[in-house]
Amino acid sequence: MNHSIKLEAVTQPRTIERIVTGVPTSDGAGVKLTRVLTQNLQQRLDPFLMLDNFRSDDPNDYLAGFPDHPHRGFETVTYMIAGRMRHRDSAGNEGLLKNGGVQWMTAGRGVIHSEMPEQENGVMEGFQLWLNLPARRKMIPAWYRDIPSSEIPEYTTDDGVMVRVIAGSSNGVAGAMTREQTEPIYLDIDFPADSLFSTALPAAHNAFVYVYRGELAIGGTQLAENRMAILSNMPYADGVVLISSGPARAILVAGNPLGEPIVQHGPFVMNTRDEIFKAIKDFNEGCLAEIR
Repeated sequence: MNHSIKLEAVTQPRTIERIVTGVPTSDGAGVKLTRVLTQNLQQRLDPFLMLDNFRSDDPNDYLAGFPDHPHRGFETVTYMIAGRMRHRDSAGNEGLLKNGGVQWMTAGRGVIHSEMPEQENGVMEGFQLWLNLPARRKMIPAWYRDIPSSEIPEYTTDDGVMVRVIAGSSNGVAGAMTREQTEPIYLDIDFPADSLFSTALPAAHNAFVYVYRGELAIGGTQLAENRMAILSNMPYADGVVLISSGPARAILVAGNPLGEPIVQHGPFVMNTRDEIFKAIKDFNEGCLAEIR
C-alpha cells in the first residue's frame, strides 16, 4: 500500500556526529560485501551489532552464498533490494527472499541456517542488519518470518519521497515489524531531486543513516554515497531531516539501546564470555539447535 502523507514537524533535528566508511570484506563462502557497522561500533550503536551491504552484478562475487552456519543470541534482518536468496534452517523453515522482501530471523538459543543465491546472473543487492536481543530473551526458541515486498507498508511525501517502513513507524505509518524492548525503526527512503524528508525519532534511540545511491545533506553536512552517518544523541532532539539535491536512496535505522554487556565471538553474541564458551561447546556437540 502506498499513499501520500504530510510530514510531521521536526523542530530540533539531529546532526551528524561521525561519518563512517565501510570496510570491504567477504563472508560465507567468499561473498564480497562491505561491512558498514563493525564490531568497534556496537556499543555506540546499541542495539545494532552489524550492518553489511552487498551489491554486485558479477556472479563470482555472490554465487557461493552462505552455506550452513550457526547463530545464537540475536536477530538477523536481511533486506533484499535486488536478487533471489533461498533460506533454509535447522528449525525446518524455508523461504525465498526476492526483490524488495525482508527475512527476519530470531536466532535465540540457536539456529543453523543457509542463505544461497537462486540466480546465476544479474544484480544481487541488499543489506543484512544484526539486532541484539536483551539478556532475558537470548535463549528463546528460534523464529523466522519472510516478509514479501507487497507486505511492507509504503508512503509518499508531498515532495515525492517514497518511504518503505520495514520496522517501527514513521510519520504515522506503522511498519511490517515491531520489537518491544529494542523498538527498531528501519526505513528505506527513495528521494527524487530537490526533496526533503523528515521523521520523528525517540530521543533515547541510537540512529544512523546509510546512503547507497547519490548523496544527502544532514544538518548542513553532506553525506556521500556508500557512507554511514552516526546521528548525534541530544536529549532535546525530536527527529531527523534529510535533504537531497539529486536523486538518492538511503536507509535510516534507529533503536532503543539495551545498555547490556556485548560479547561477540563470530556468529554468537551473548553477555558474558562463559555464555560464549557454552555456545561454542553446544555447537561442537551438535546441540546448539535441533537439527532436522
